[in-house]
Amino acid sequence: MLKTISIELIITSTGNNNYTSVPTDFNLAQNYPNPFNPSTVISYSVKDQTSNVKLVVFNSLGMEVRTLVDQKQNAGNYTVNFNGSNLPSGMYFYKLTSDGLSTTKKMMLVK
Repeated sequence: MLKTISIELIITSTGNNNYTSVPTDFNLAQNYPNPFNPSTVISYSVKDQTSNVKLVVFNSLGMEVRTLVDQKQNAGNYTVNFNGSNLPSGMYFYKLTSDGLSTTKKMMLVK
């Protein structure tokens, strides 16, 4: 008679390994903090290798106020700091464009 034994193996990592995961999606996260004064962090993911990535900030009238990123980037997760100390309080929009895809989020600068 054979007995079936079930073993559960749990692996945990306590080291400082440099594992990176390649994103499977094109994503633009909400800036943090929001509202902000005077700086905020914008995070995004690019899924395609060597994509031309553009991240631009617009005011509420649709005028471009700052280009934060305009270059080729490998697939990965990125963060950019945006400092609005020289801009007036108000609603701003940031748009991420890469390989024909684009998405836009809004953020509020409060001084």
